[in-house]
Amino acid sequence: MQQLRRRFINFAVLFLSGGNNDDDDDDDYDEGLLSLEKKNPSKTKPRIFLPKKKKKNISQKLGSYCFSLRLCTMAATNISTNPVGVESSAAVVVSASASAQASADELTAKAVHKRYEGLMMVRTKAIKGKGAWYWSHLEPMLVHNNDTGLPKAVKLRCSLCDAVFSASNPSRTASEHLKRGTCPNFNSVAKPISSISPSSANIAASPSSASVHHNHRKRSSSSSAGGGGVVGSAPPPYHHVPPLAIVDPSRFCGELGYSPTSMSASAATTVVAVSGVGGGSLLSHQQQQHLMLSGGKDDLGALAMLEDSVKKLKSPKTSPGPALSKTQIDCALDYLADWVYESCGSVSFSSLEHPKFRAFLNQVGLPAISRREFTSSRLDIKFEEAKAESEARIRDAMFFQIASDGWRPRNHGVFGEDSLVNLTVNLPNGTSLYRKAVFVSGSVPSKYAEEVFWETVAGICGNVVQQCVGIVADKFKAKALRNLENQNHWMVNLSCQFQGLSSLIKDFSKELPLFKTVTENSFKLANFVNNKSQVRNSFHKYQLQEYGHAGLLRVPLRQYESINFEPVYVMLEDILSSSRALQLVLLDEAYKLASMEDPVAREIADMIGDVGFWNELEAVHSLVKLIKEIAKDIETERPLVGQCLPIWDDLRSKVKDWCAKFRIVEGPVEKVIERRFKKNYHPAWAAAFILDPLYLIRDTSGKFLPPFKCLTTEQEKDVDKLITRLVSREEAHIALMELMKWRTEGLDPVYARAVQIKERDPVTGKMRIANPQSSRLVWETYLKEFKSLGKVAVRLIFLHATSCGFKCNWSLLRWVSAHGHSRVGMEKAQKLIFLAAHSKLERRDFSCDEDKDAELLALANGEDDVLNEVLVDTSSV
Repeated sequence: MQQLRRRFINFAVLFLSGGNNDDDDDDDYDEGLLSLEKKNPSKTKPRIFLPKKKKKNISQKLGSYCFSLRLCTMAATNISTNPVGVESSAAVVVSASASAQASADELTAKAVHKRYEGLMMVRTKAIKGKGAWYWSHLEPMLVHNNDTGLPKAVKLRCSLCDAVFSASNPSRTASEHLKRGTCPNFNSVAKPISSISPSSANIAASPSSASVHHNHRKRSSSSSAGGGGVVGSAPPPYHHVPPLAIVDPSRFCGELGYSPTSMSASAATTVVAVSGVGGGSLLSHQQQQHLMLSGGKDDLGALAMLEDSVKKLKSPKTSPGPALSKTQIDCALDYLADWVYESCGSVSFSSLEHPKFRAFLNQVGLPAISRREFTSSRLDIKFEEAKAESEARIRDAMFFQIASDGWRPRNHGVFGEDSLVNLTVNLPNGTSLYRKAVFVSGSVPSKYAEEVFWETVAGICGNVVQQCVGIVADKFKAKALRNLENQNHWMVNLSCQFQGLSSLIKDFSKELPLFKTVTENSFKLANFVNNKSQVRNSFHKYQLQEYGHAGLLRVPLRQYESINFEPVYVMLEDILSSSRALQLVLLDEAYKLASMEDPVAREIADMIGDVGFWNELEAVHSLVKLIKEIAKDIETERPLVGQCLPIWDDLRSKVKDWCAKFRIVEGPVEKVIERRFKKNYHPAWAAAFILDPLYLIRDTSGKFLPPFKCLTTEQEKDVDKLITRLVSREEAHIALMELMKWRTEGLDPVYARAVQIKERDPVTGKMRIANPQSSRLVWETYLKEFKSLGKVAVRLIFLHATSCGFKCNWSLLRWVSAHGHSRVGMEKAQKLIFLAAHSKLERRDFSCDEDKDAELLALANGEDDVLNEVLVDTSSV
């Protein structure tokens, strides 16, 4: 190809210089050229005459070489730009030769479709913010064979101008088509700020310089055309002007509302205007290096603004790009409002008027928005729509349960702190709907909570209070919940199981001597290491050596130790995770000298060197961790009342294994667990466990029978009492007879197995019930013969055992604490919380955004390469 290019250039020179070439033999031509180079070694571009043999038009020869050179260039470009290289060419040749074979077409179509799916997956993730910027403008498309109808290739379509390109190298396509200005509509689209560099003005000015050189070359060529002079020469040095020093345009685009592109263009215009003066330069060398303006560098933004205004006045009809329609703008602002409201305080309303955010809206073609609109009319409309939807769903249900959490403040022991009490409605179909929020401060009397519960029930169903079949709350089981249950015999009021297991940790810390011993020793060790500067310095040195970071051991306040064990657990974790560094401190010479004079240092040294101390510390830590993990699963999975007995049985089994592992006496531990179990226990646990088809056990005869053998004698009596309480006096004996029939006959094996079918959760990997509603639906359809017992079953089975639900962000709670006495402010806070909770409960998202952010920031690698996640075999396409 180099030889072909060389011949083309020489022929072009001959043609332009008027040479007479009648030679048709390439070899003679080469010989003539070589002989000429030997005769004229010092001259660069002489006129060339070759030996005459055959007469032929030199323009035909030049056209032939030009066509051949173009073909070779296209082939070389294809090979260099195509990532699959020779394999793609080979695949195309094989596909063309085997076009008659259907199997070959199908294989090609399969490979093309695979490539298309991979590109679509990458584009989808990129649009969500996990990929390259250009995917929002390039869209993969399939090109089909007209004869077979099968896909034969993948192309990329520009959504701005509908141009179509090869999909072999999307990054190169984006660079050539979008960044280099080939696309006519890309200038109006927001470009990444990172793509604009401070040297953009220098780059923009280079074409002008190139045009000056080109014009000079043409003048030189024309002046020497008649003689035998040179074809071109270098331009004079006074035409080169150093670029002006400008500031990154992206600094000003946010505040001024101008895109970096327009600012770069304006600055480049200024450079060209300065350097385009014929004959010399307007500025001195120092002024060319630094543009001196009276206002300093801050004037560059105003200068770009001035240039942009001049440009608009010169060409007022130029359109920045396709404008959004009113429907598109309204839809976009509607989505924006949903996001702001659902963030529930994480996004400040004042940030909507931030200059950078307004610049962003301007870039994407949206009008500026007012925070007052988002906190007034738009908020009211959204709230009314969500509330109407919630009311309609509640009216559609035959009965419901009230769930309430937040009565226990997050920071235990901090009295006077405002906390948010959530009131949620649980429907039989598994849906949870947010009702309202109640703001309380400090300790709340039980009577007040009882009034809030009853007002909520009456506000939902009016005089038909029988629709509310129960309440579950994280506090007030002994008084408020029990009083309401005694006054309304159809209600089943439960205490939250998450709170019950969390309270079990506090019980252990108060009643087990092991916890007290470990807590005291840990306090003594942590305080000594933190307070003794010599020991602390040695500890930090070995922390850096072993773990790469250093810090103090986190010691809680002693007055809150009995109220909340969580800070003590954090201290135990710190000591366990720093065990190696603490042991190395004992070997340090400075510590050995200190222990000779300080008896406390010797006591701490004996403690750290004692294996029993570490075993006890690990035992306490592992038990607390075990209970916390069970409680976390309860909070995430939100079990129903029928699962309460299995949960506590599983806890007893795991604690028994813990006692065996650490050689702990089981008696005192089991005593603490039983006391907490009795505080939380409700007869509905046993009744729901018996009536739920999910827990039926297959006996030797093949029948699926209720698990009465898993209940104690007292629990069996509780089942009878609860069923007779929940039905009328006339139906009591009928319900007990149906219970006996259910005990002996059970459920048809086919229906029982259908209810108990499980599937693996794709997120957690755990096995879960495929259709949780099937237990209740069996009673309402197949088991209609149990008329009285069926009424009790459908009202018990769906009851939730936890009150865990919506979690509000700290930012909104702080705002409520500061403006709690403002009626208007509290009404808006109520509406914001309702919208956020309504959206989260609809998505079944019970997590907290702040917790998600903490997990994200704790990741070792916060970035993931989207292209590496998609395994696409591009060699076959």
